[in-house]
Amino acid sequence: MSASLQEIIKQLENDERNSAYTERGIPPIFQINADAKILLIGQAPGKKVEESKIPFHDQSGKTLMDWLGMTPDVFYSKNVGIMPMDFYYPGKGKTGDLPPRKFIAQEYHSIVRELMPDISLTVLIGRYAVDYYLKDQKKRNLTETVRTYEDYIPEFFPIVHPSPLNIRWQKKNPWFMQDVVPALQHEVRRALK
Repeated sequence: MSASLQEIIKQLENDERNSAYTERGIPPIFQINADAKILLIGQAPGKKVEESKIPFHDQSGKTLMDWLGMTPDVFYSKNVGIMPMDFYYPGKGKTGDLPPRKFIAQEYHSIVRELMPDISLTVLIGRYAVDYYLKDQKKRNLTETVRTYEDYIPEFFPIVHPSPLNIRWQKKNPWFMQDVVPALQHEVRRALK
């Protein structure tokens, strides 16, 4: 028998590896709904998201909504699940945020995923999600994996992270906005039908 969302949240809050967050009153940050058709798997909440406690409630989220062709009403609806690789902000590193802690995906993703039985499209956002879910099916790097997105649909759709830090990558790879984003929007519409 699968655990309820409340049981999973309690388990996360009682997990000593998350005690620094629980003590500060920060809950696991995700969006889980039994009716979700699309699942978004990003890396981890950033500092702004930790403050608002709303997934993708930042500049990356605005860009992601544009790429998906979604309004905030659709993005934050029961049709969309958001399950990052880490449910908490992992902190600041030398060049941006620290990577998501591995145990969250390893120990919690499958039980959280069971709560969303109707997912028909999983969008893998950035290297951490792509590496974890595509494993040896991925290409030699993230750029090649994203370029060959058709190899993974209808189950998965790999994309780069919508962070403002990726603007240079987008300029070097104009095919992403020209070819990949329209295909992503098509798959989103199909999944929401």
